[in-house]
Amino acid sequence: MAFESLSEKFQRVFKNLRGKGRLSEDDVKAAMKEVRMALLEADVNFKVVKDFTKDVTEKVTGTDILNGLNPAQTVIKQVADSLTELMGGDVAELPMAAGQGITVIMMVGLQGAGKTTSAVKLAGYLIKKGKKPLLSACDVYRPAAIDQLKKNAEKLSVPVFSLGTEKSPVEIAEEGYLEAKKTGCDVYIIDTAGRLQIDEDMMQELADIKSKVSVMNTLLTVDAMTGQEAVNVASAFQEKVGINGIILTKLDGDTRGGAALSVRAVTGQPVYFCGMGEKLEDLEPFYPDRMAKRILGMGDVFSLIEKAEAAIDKEKAEELSKKVGKAEFDFNDYLMSLEQMRQMGGISSVMGLLPSMPGVSKKKLDEITGNVDESEFLVTEALIKSMTPEERAKPDILNPSRKNRIARGAGVDISVVNRFVKQFEQSKKMMKQFAGKKGKKKRSSFGFPGMGMPF
Repeated sequence: MAFESLSEKFQRVFKNLRGKGRLSEDDVKAAMKEVRMALLEADVNFKVVKDFTKDVTEKVTGTDILNGLNPAQTVIKQVADSLTELMGGDVAELPMAAGQGITVIMMVGLQGAGKTTSAVKLAGYLIKKGKKPLLSACDVYRPAAIDQLKKNAEKLSVPVFSLGTEKSPVEIAEEGYLEAKKTGCDVYIIDTAGRLQIDEDMMQELADIKSKVSVMNTLLTVDAMTGQEAVNVASAFQEKVGINGIILTKLDGDTRGGAALSVRAVTGQPVYFCGMGEKLEDLEPFYPDRMAKRILGMGDVFSLIEKAEAAIDKEKAEELSKKVGKAEFDFNDYLMSLEQMRQMGGISSVMGLLPSMPGVSKKKLDEITGNVDESEFLVTEALIKSMTPEERAKPDILNPSRKNRIARGAGVDISVVNRFVKQFEQSKKMMKQFAGKKGKKKRSSFGFPGMGMPF
């Protein structure tokens, strides 16, 4: 989970402030010392850390309880506000050409940062916004990059312009632009070559492309897991090529957070998007305020709601909610809930957006939640799909003979089937009891937003 280590450190800092009626300078200095160490350990740029802690200290020292907040919450609020400002303040909108113009986007970055995948993700994101993008394969030095671009683009039905590896990247970029005009595309995304490290030839090639094609957005792809090194890379690209935006990748991993917190402050350029997974749909606008809340363990409810709205059919969710209230759901309903959860990115993705519980570490949370193994859901799906339509609709008819056939179909032992059916029956009983207690009061769904099943 992104920022997990940093979040836990911040939680410890705030815990020490609880119970105080007023913040003294010593209280603030002690807290800021810990905050400084946490940020440095997260590989945040030293100057950024120095300026950040100085800013927070000045704003918090001697502050009385604000609007009913206790001192710890006062510090949290100021830290959250300062983190938000550090990462850019308001969400940055990617500039687009007006009228009938073509928005040209050049993707740059080092090898392994996820540049080519991000180019496809960006194209898919823009399609959802009503745009018509064309991808251009300009990495002629690594044939696998062209194949990767084409295969991923095909999954999202995004056209790719490619001339193989015979022509220069500059020529391909120029001819691709003419193709975009010819085919009526309004966004032209150039996937350039990466390198293992920055070199003059690569920088000159990028400059040559910009001199021949009117590039509106030069977007640098930065691996969030590389920490301070990501900031060094961003500074070099800014100096030698000129960038006007950043895409942070791998923020779903166990990142220390240094890149996300430093890159905007060091380059002065906004972070437009962040990659939150390996799927081609896992590209999100970068919201500084939401990211600050994630870092502080406050969750990101807005992003969770957006995921739910995008993944869930409201009519089906309402119907399922009614079934759950009456304990009338069947295996078809269970399967639908699994599919909805998958579309939201899985339980790990959803849990990452929920607020952390004070004093509860990830290890403890894993114990509370049963340390859910999402691969078990694949087994559950296989079990349900091994059932006949009648068995899915009527769970009560599952006798030993039917269970044995289902086990063979799913490739598991009969004990797995028995355990799943028992858990399913227990869930129905629990929901029936809950519905009875609520009486005529308005029913609500169980589990996650829009879900009818208790995972």
